[in-house]
Amino acid sequence: MTMFLAPGVVVLDSAEAEIFGALDARFLRIAEQLGARPIVGPAMLPAELLTRLDFFANFPHLALPVSGYAEEVVARLAGKEQQAPTPEDALEPTGCLLPTATCYGLLMMFRQQKLQTSRLLTAIGSCYRNEKVYDGLRRLRAFHMREVLYVGSKEGAVEHLRKAGDQVRDLATGLGIELDELPATDPFYLDEGSRALLSRMDPVKIEFVATDGTAIGSVNRHRNFFGERLGIEHDGAPAYSSCLAFGVERWVHTLIRTHGGAERALAVVHGSIG
Repeated sequence: MTMFLAPGVVVLDSAEAEIFGALDARFLRIAEQLGARPIVGPAMLPAELLTRLDFFANFPHLALPVSGYAEEVVARLAGKEQQAPTPEDALEPTGCLLPTATCYGLLMMFRQQKLQTSRLLTAIGSCYRNEKVYDGLRRLRAFHMREVLYVGSKEGAVEHLRKAGDQVRDLATGLGIELDELPATDPFYLDEGSRALLSRMDPVKIEFVATDGTAIGSVNRHRNFFGERLGIEHDGAPAYSSCLAFGVERWVHTLIRTHGGAERALAVVHGSIG
């Protein structure tokens, strides 16, 4: 059975892990059908680059900085007493944060590049969010996100999401999952000003929501925000980007809930993939 080591920190049991792997194999197949090539993204993100992306203005509550213990603290912890660390122990910053989404690291790899052709990439990454409340597999502090990212023209970014949305709907139907599609808060724009108004008039993030309210995936149209902030050019202008995102543990939760248990969920997902 599922084991929680700390609030929002989970170990999946064997059946859940098998469902996880089978689902991600399906997500990867979708990415390949969309034309994406797989890469491995970074495990940490530079705070300096996140600052350029308004991350701390938009998500100050989610940030999880990466730090190490000061030398004197390490010496004490390694002593014979084997004392546990305390919140007051001195930390040494690394200048990096744990990622809250997989696409940040993929976009950062294109910074200051002039792209001659559009790019399509996919990666599954460990993501971390400093939420106030955690709820089973529906909301975790540490989780996995598979993303399929497009970087290139405005028309290409829109077409990527059209195809991606069709793929998600087909997958959900094949797995017996009922989904609603709901506009969501745009993570790439501030809450005030002309960008927020434009976002409300023309939603740039659509979430795929299961019947219990769990958002298990999304399609995100970034416009040319990242192109401008990271100096990514395509055809002589700031590049447009868009991405498809799957919250893997949330899909595991939804599949098990939909079919009344892990054994039936396994049979369904293997049948769909086979």
